[in-house]
Amino acid sequence: MCGFAGFTGMYDGREDMIQKMSERIRHRGPDMEGYWVHGNSDKDAVALGFRRLSILDLSEAGAQPMISEDKSVVVVFNGEIYNFMELKEILKKKGYHFHSKCDTEVLLYGYEEWGTGLAERLRGMFAFVIADTRKNRLYGARDYFGIKPLYYSFLDNHNLIFGSEIKSFLEHPAWHKEVNPDALRPYLTFQYSAMDETFFKGTYKLEPAHWFIFQDGQMHIEQYWDIDFSKKTTASMDDVAEEIVRRVEETVKAHRISDVPVGSFLSGGVDSSYITEELKPEDTFSVGFPSKNFDETEDASRLSSLLHVKNFRQELDGDACMEAFADIQYHMDEPQSNPSSVPLYFLAKLARQHVTVVLSGEGADEIYAGYEWYDEYDMMKKYKRLPQGMRILAADVVRHLPYFKGHDMILASTGRPEDYFIGQARVFSEKEAYDILKPAYRKGPGVRDITQPIYDKVKDLSELEKKQYLDFHLWLPGDILLKADKMSCASSLELRVPYLDRYVVEEAARIPADYKINDIDTKYVFRKAASTKIPQEWAFRKKKGFPVPIREWVKEDKWYKQIRDDFTSDVANEYFDTDKLVKLLNDHKDGRAMNQRKIWTAWTFLTWHKVFFGE
Repeated sequence: MCGFAGFTGMYDGREDMIQKMSERIRHRGPDMEGYWVHGNSDKDAVALGFRRLSILDLSEAGAQPMISEDKSVVVVFNGEIYNFMELKEILKKKGYHFHSKCDTEVLLYGYEEWGTGLAERLRGMFAFVIADTRKNRLYGARDYFGIKPLYYSFLDNHNLIFGSEIKSFLEHPAWHKEVNPDALRPYLTFQYSAMDETFFKGTYKLEPAHWFIFQDGQMHIEQYWDIDFSKKTTASMDDVAEEIVRRVEETVKAHRISDVPVGSFLSGGVDSSYITEELKPEDTFSVGFPSKNFDETEDASRLSSLLHVKNFRQELDGDACMEAFADIQYHMDEPQSNPSSVPLYFLAKLARQHVTVVLSGEGADEIYAGYEWYDEYDMMKKYKRLPQGMRILAADVVRHLPYFKGHDMILASTGRPEDYFIGQARVFSEKEAYDILKPAYRKGPGVRDITQPIYDKVKDLSELEKKQYLDFHLWLPGDILLKADKMSCASSLELRVPYLDRYVVEEAARIPADYKINDIDTKYVFRKAASTKIPQEWAFRKKKGFPVPIREWVKEDKWYKQIRDDFTSDVANEYFDTDKLVKLLNDHKDGRAMNQRKIWTAWTFLTWHKVFFGE
């Protein structure tokens, strides 16, 4: 885990500017810093800055920006390349000379050998930018799933600014800070920033599995990989389970490479439990809340005892969580209202007291189909015995009717997820979002504008795999992996996700849908594999997620008052119908409705706005 920043173009005080940009993201790499400033005109001027968290090759040889032998190619890189030794041997045979033991150097000479074909050869989590001084161009790429972030924006005179976190851009005088008016409407429904353009107008995310070339003021972007569900294995359920066992063992082995201590996050669920069993670290880490409904730490502790590993646990205090919320939004860069970001922030802090690297279970639900949204309950299965044409007509009718019991089931039973499925979260309905916003902020894209281009790529897939495909391109990078990266980096901790490995995912995509979900459970074949390694109690435990008691927090007088003050502020009045915001809050406090997710999502935006734009 590290962080980088950079820009093109001639600006007065470039050296000071790039140092300030890098210092802004010091939390991503407190161990070492480095800078490289090049060129004498707008055509060839580049500045790169880097903050390092030392994981591999702790010596100065692993410092960045890293420069090639002939000084023509320079790289800044955030992440880990797990097949770097294999690539290194290939490049050595082609005549390249290496001077370090770290993976970064493979990017330098890999680019010289393969050009833009480098990214697709890598196995790992990564975001990097390479400056090629011979061609006066930048080449950058982001990993297959969006584990590591990469943002960019255009400056004056067709120059580019880029980095691991948007907040580094604040230190560049030519970058203009402005709220993107189109971002708020979809955010209220998705709970995260769902567009390529961020909440900062004119600032973008490079999409996962994409590379770019920036040259002569022009940005060219291409996709280099995509998940493919079209080919299915004919192996038996038992054989598939055995293959999962072999693959999980192999990917954990690859992800444990480090010259510093490695631990693991451990909840009471199957995903982290399986990772912990394979890793067998000295230390595991768990957090929870006082209420039994919001605490899995006891289960984590029991499993740790069975596996003979140490478990560090922390019971979280509601006031401490709420007081940290502004800091959480600062590190997030954009509003993100998944409540689990809060305990994850504290979990990373706990782990960093003992280790520098942790393995975590993100991704298993997406690739092996673990979410309840992927499954069908009994009533839906019965309803779906009706002809599909009849179900589609019924859905078209009820879509325009007020809510009634069975309304959502009818919509979700068409067999066409593109009609109803937007991912694992839906906070405000589109109509509710439209109604609560001021007119100037109702113009953002609708949900269908965001989801349909993704669904259009997989028209022939099964209903389940269409949902998985959408989650891979929206929910996973926009919510799950964003908060994993930002919350761990806030504490200078590297978080690795062994399930989100190219080889693991490509094999999982070939597993038949009925192996993943059946009448017994979700992600069934994965649980079957895990049960050969961990006790049945953990392998087949019902998924809880990361439950957070925000329902009670927003009712407490202290925080109710704070939220009400924010809901009636001048800033809130700029964006929202504040009477409707206050009604949501009061109805919740008085027990007339459970509006905690809507309250939390609106308040998250206002907290983010306060952090980056002031009162």
